[in-house]
Amino acid sequence: MSPVSLCRALALAACVAAAAPSAGALAAPSAPPAVELTEARALVRAGKPEQALAILRPLARGRTVDAAVLFNIGIAAVVASQRPGLDGDSRDALLDEAIAALHTMLVGRPGLIRVRLELARAFFLKGEDRLARRHFELVLAGNPPAGVALNVNRFLNIMRARKRWSLRVGAAMLPDTNIGAGSAERIIYIDVGGARLPFVRNEQELTTSGIGVSAWLGGEYQYPVADGWRLRAGGDFSRREYRESRFDQMTVAGHVGPRWLIGRGSEASLLLTGLHQWTGSGLEDPSHYDIGVRVEGRHRLTPRTTLTARLSRAERRYDDEEGRDGPITDVSLGTFWVASPTLRLDAGLGWGRERPELERFRNASRRLHVGATAALPWGFTVGGSGALRWTDWEGSWLPFVEGGGERRDLTRTIRVFAHNRALTVEGFSPQISVTQESRTTNAQLHDYERTFGEVRFVRLF
Repeated sequence: MSPVSLCRALALAACVAAAAPSAGALAAPSAPPAVELTEARALVRAGKPEQALAILRPLARGRTVDAAVLFNIGIAAVVASQRPGLDGDSRDALLDEAIAALHTMLVGRPGLIRVRLELARAFFLKGEDRLARRHFELVLAGNPPAGVALNVNRFLNIMRARKRWSLRVGAAMLPDTNIGAGSAERIIYIDVGGARLPFVRNEQELTTSGIGVSAWLGGEYQYPVADGWRLRAGGDFSRREYRESRFDQMTVAGHVGPRWLIGRGSEASLLLTGLHQWTGSGLEDPSHYDIGVRVEGRHRLTPRTTLTARLSRAERRYDDEEGRDGPITDVSLGTFWVASPTLRLDAGLGWGRERPELERFRNASRRLHVGATAALPWGFTVGGSGALRWTDWEGSWLPFVEGGGERRDLTRTIRVFAHNRALTVEGFSPQISVTQESRTTNAQLHDYERTFGEVRFVRLF
């Protein structure tokens, strides 16, 4: 962060601290050790946060710690981290101390708006904008006073303008009852000499279960080229492996292009994109690469509601199946609504089309998605989502469709997930999800059912 941006951020922080109600008004902490806390608060007001921390830290060493002690440690550590002349490591250590104290309070009581506000401010000062933005948005969902809301929006605008690096890394275990999404039909019917005769499939052609592992790494850098304009450049790498290598998959993708900050709550990007995907399967999802463009848009309709849009167009080329080469188009519209500091809802619509050279592989699809995420006491966050996807295929699908008609698919997906906000392993947060997916179709061997889970360890920077 530049010195000018830092001064502006600190000025805003002072405004928020002054405008926000007291901890008792919003957080309602339990009765504290009165004498020590009174002295610590006076020291912070007098500009001596280090001395306040010397009083507060011993109070936090017990098995149970009073909420007011944690809150005041958070405030004092944030103030101390902004002392002029402090080296970077010491500054980060103080902000980490503040984040840990405030986070501990929210684990048990996620609805404490004032605590979440101070946690967002600590993340902001540390430069962890992705986390700061999420907590600031939850503060706005709590209907804070007008002065607080105004300054929170200023924080959000500063983060939008100063965004540079974003990194993500993670790994997961993938138990799956039907890894290749294969059909379980044992008997199929094929037209032979005017009659429809049954054939029994080999055992090896049926569904395969197992446990896989995956890992991914991605990042992006945004370079400021003019007022309100950024140049985005980023890439992603992912690898998924199973015991049977025919299900393995590796993807490398990249993008580059301008980002335009439109006003205070809108933005748009135009990106050149590229992707190469290698798979072990040679039938349903063979290896291919895409070259194309993508337009992205985002608009904050209200402090709680954000709209998103994406349009992509690419030329797809397969490594071994030239007949499947052709353009692919995808359009999606979405929204998320922060209903309260502990509840977020999202929904989306989408449409896609593939136009390869072979007519039977041409298709158009429509999709619908809804989801919700809730923060609960005791540190748990739970959520779920549901999706429907309709796909219509062109051409004759003989012998899979009786009479050689067109293929029609309906895919249903239900997902539930949970994680505990208090649990981290070397900075990584474990998350558990279970997904049930099924496809019904009029084409033999293209229906399936699968249930798969994911135990992932994710770290956001």
